[in-house]
Amino acid sequence: MNKAEFLAALREKLSGLPEEDFNRSVDYYTEMIDDRMEDGMSEEEAVACLGSMDEIITQILSEVSLPKLVKEKVKPKRALAVWEIILIIISAPIWFPIVFSAVATILSAYLSIWMMVLSLYLLDLSIAISGIVFIGLAIAELLKGAFAVFGALLGFGLVALGVSILLFFTFNLITKGIIYVSKKVLLGIKSLFIRK
Repeated sequence: MNKAEFLAALREKLSGLPEEDFNRSVDYYTEMIDDRMEDGMSEEEAVACLGSMDEIITQILSEVSLPKLVKEKVKPKRALAVWEIILIIISAPIWFPIVFSAVATILSAYLSIWMMVLSLYLLDLSIAISGIVFIGLAIAELLKGAFAVFGALLGFGLVALGVSILLFFTFNLITKGIIYVSKKVLLGIKSLFIRK
């Protein structure tokens, strides 16, 4: 793919972006190609070094905020007629609760997922604290001379601490997975706003 073909494909894929972000992205990749060509690469080599078009679009979308994309998408391309404004106002009791409910549902689902992650870490913290308390009780029993109780409490404490360490690493993996999926979902939502 040469420079002109690459830039035409890039412009097509980014056609729904706000004008400022669109121009900045196209200028950036034009300059990158030109810089590589000045370093002695051919057009095709310079374009190939940029990576796949999907990776480039993903990178650009990750830098543009969702509210900015939504604002650009819903911005009217022409001035609204008086009858259109009246229709929007009259129909507000129908569309506003639907939009509000959809947004509230999505936000509550998102918050629920992160509250679940927080509760997992709090569970892990409580297990670690119980392990420390068991070890403290074991030391108190040792000072009293109750060796059997000391052994049992020390065992419970060490097991609780071990379980809390394992759970911590497990919960970290779960959190990384949720962050990964959240990013992919957000990029998917953003890509809906730049499609024609």
